[in-house]
Amino acid sequence: MFEQAFKNIDDVLWKEAGCTTELDYAEQTSWLLFLKYLDGLEQDRADEAALDGKKYTYILDEQYRWSNWAAPKDDAGKLDHNAALTGDDLRDFVNQELFPYLYGFRQRATRPDTIEYKIGQIFAEIKNKITSGYNLREIIDHIDELRFRSQTEKHELSHLYEAKIKNIGNAGRNGGEYYTPRPLIRAMVQVVKPQIGETICDAAVGSAGFLCESFEYLKEENPKRTTAQDSTLQKKTFYGKEKKSLAYVIGIMNMILHGIEAPNILHLNTLTENIADIQERDRHDIVLANPPFGGKERKEVQQNFPIRTGETAYLFLQHFIKILKAGGRAGVVIKNTFLSNSDNASVSLRKLLLESCNLHAVLDCPSGTFIGAGVKTVVLFFEKGTSTRKVWFYQLDPGRNMGKTNPLNDTDLAEFITLQKTCADSPKSWSVEVKDLDPKTFDLSVKNPTGGEEVAHRSPEAIMKEIAALDAESAEVMENIKALLA
Repeated sequence: MFEQAFKNIDDVLWKEAGCTTELDYAEQTSWLLFLKYLDGLEQDRADEAALDGKKYTYILDEQYRWSNWAAPKDDAGKLDHNAALTGDDLRDFVNQELFPYLYGFRQRATRPDTIEYKIGQIFAEIKNKITSGYNLREIIDHIDELRFRSQTEKHELSHLYEAKIKNIGNAGRNGGEYYTPRPLIRAMVQVVKPQIGETICDAAVGSAGFLCESFEYLKEENPKRTTAQDSTLQKKTFYGKEKKSLAYVIGIMNMILHGIEAPNILHLNTLTENIADIQERDRHDIVLANPPFGGKERKEVQQNFPIRTGETAYLFLQHFIKILKAGGRAGVVIKNTFLSNSDNASVSLRKLLLESCNLHAVLDCPSGTFIGAGVKTVVLFFEKGTSTRKVWFYQLDPGRNMGKTNPLNDTDLAEFITLQKTCADSPKSWSVEVKDLDPKTFDLSVKNPTGGEEVAHRSPEAIMKEIAALDAESAEVMENIKALLA
């Protein structure tokens, strides 16, 4: 039911002049889904209050509830076409009345950790791009057919929303920043093993995949939760920051669809925060993240970090180390060239990581893990507070070429999850003593002693020298050809 509805919605958006990309499709679907979900949530709460003999105070005023403006029903439970807005009337109501009202929640909310405040934040960041009121009516009718009152329905909806986020990741370079393969995230969560009562942070939150999967893990590991534990999961467990508006909206929506009603996600650029100002109250038990790679940061942003570099991921890694509590645990995705680059920033950052944290495991991911990314990655697992003595490496080899039609799956990572518990040696895994590393470079690109590939590629300097040599050789060949033709 949900899958066909999503397809129908995309078909309508394809005809809409104001929406031209998968990113637009996701954004416009998101705000409408959110309001439909909120209507169902309020009805559930009102029913629960009635059973307890209490009166429920609705979040939204009556005229702005989905069941009033979007899908008013007649006595038979069918859409009341006489009351339902359409065409220019619907578009004007959404743009001139509904959105300003919802945006105003940010000023009216009593605290930032409430769903009211999140409503205001979401509608401060997006606008209605559906310019045809008739297209908007058609999309609303498709969304109104969806039902997600039961846990099974909510699970299916969140699963399909994840699929839509994945499509964004495959749609282009910018969208790809929002999506990390969920099997990899689940493996990282299982290695880090969060517990109820610990705080989990992703300061490059994107679509909030790490936080959503952590929530699912904690629910599965604690099936007999108390009311207090559920309250902790809802309000005092998940934290994040996101710079980009669309990713921020998608991340919040994704968490709400997974059952986290008021996620502690802030819309700001993490890297503008001077890490020297981070206090104990700002720190977290767990960091799980896949920070954006490349993205040359401005000089004034680099001033916020002791190791200054234009590589965004290296700045994020410094931030992650700083915001971890003593004994805190982390799983962080980063380019595999981090293990071997010989520039000052890379060497200094490896030294900082090895001396201030126990880098207990490195997962080497093959090409194709991140569809369309074009870079190889590793996952760093570390614990803050004790220096590293030994690093365990695992070289993931699924035995096939991975890509869009053959993506990473949970089975591919099963052996890694098992072996990392004891850091056992195998044809794909081995350990390295830090005392055996070169103290000048802390180079971690150690060759698999069983004959596997090296963890990292050659240095950029070596590659540039080879390119220059090949250019010179090509120029010489061209000169010889010109001489023959003369």
